[in-house]
Amino acid sequence: MCLALPGQIVQQTVGGKATVDMHGNKFSVSLELVPEARVGDWVLVHAGFAITKIEESDARETWALLEQGGLAEELGIPDKR
Repeated sequence: MCLALPGQIVQQTVGGKATVDMHGNKFSVSLELVPEARVGDWVLVHAGFAITKIEESDARETWALLEQGGLAEELGIPDKR
């Protein structure tokens, strides 16, 4: 199963990378596929790459569904907010 998770860019770093907040957890991801993404933008992340920008409302809805089904914690991304 392939799954992309939403996260918000909280810091852009060197080399086309960014720190993304996913439910209170911070991850380093590549912005190579979405070079227009900036701090504050929400992106879908798969395999260490931001693959597309998304709306904040869509990101929050996705996390709500993942929490409802107990999948967020099962995926190793507990709510640290």
